[in-house]
Amino acid sequence: MIKIGIVVMDPKSYLALVEDRDTPLLLQALHRAGVSAEAFSWHDREVDWSQLDLAVLRTPWDYSQQPAAFDAWLEHAAARTRVLNQPELVRWNMDKHYLDELATAGIAVVPTTFHDQEDSLRTSLAGHAGQQIVLKPSVSAGSRHTGLFGADDPAALELGRQILAGGRTVMLQPEVPELSAGQEKALYAIEGHYTHAITKGALLARGGGLRGGGYQENPQLVTAEPAERAFAEKVLAATSRVTGLEMPLYARIDMVDTAQRGLMLLEAELIEPSLNLPLAPEVADILADAILARARAR
Repeated sequence: MIKIGIVVMDPKSYLALVEDRDTPLLLQALHRAGVSAEAFSWHDREVDWSQLDLAVLRTPWDYSQQPAAFDAWLEHAAARTRVLNQPELVRWNMDKHYLDELATAGIAVVPTTFHDQEDSLRTSLAGHAGQQIVLKPSVSAGSRHTGLFGADDPAALELGRQILAGGRTVMLQPEVPELSAGQEKALYAIEGHYTHAITKGALLARGGGLRGGGYQENPQLVTAEPAERAFAEKVLAATSRVTGLEMPLYARIDMVDTAQRGLMLLEAELIEPSLNLPLAPEVADILADAILARARAR
């Protein structure tokens, strides 16, 4: 019998407070497909990954807090079984410098500058005087260490200093009004084929922090317009061209339709996107079938 491992986070992580509602539905779908499937934490040193036909990353949401350890785990697991999405793709996607590569490949992205030094960050903040900006680490998840500020707000520079002190790179982006208004859409694809889309509302509070004081998504199933689906396909095609790798097993393409530039890419999430399967339960079977096909093709 084919054996599949679904890779999840450390159950002791603070992020474990966020309910993983996808994994139970995916495991059920895999069992219906006649597959032996079980969830394993990537932190669990007792797991023999060589006994699995495939290890599928799903909710290792704590990877961004330990990127070096996660990279080492990728190498360890990939030497023993097939890991999806591909470790090479995951490494590329971990650091949001990939946005620059996609922009060079012709994808409209939110203008972004990257800063490894405080002087560089200060100069960029001064260049946005009087404007609202977003700061975040280039390796991050769950909006951790992310803030929306006036560029001249001392709190903006302080957050930047905190990120730099942690040995990380600071991303700076101008505020996108439509994003602050909650108009972001996330489009999902399995094997490059669109499955469903959601909106989740605005997350960032002005002056720093998250609306409501914590990370609180409010996902709602929505219809994706033809232009949005075409844009997601364009992003995935550009990703394959840039990386030279096969189509991701799963993907979430975050975008926003702006008055000034039309559709813009916010993020191409190819590591551990929540698929919001309770909103589209049929997608669990679509993903299970795709996983089974990949396992058989090994």
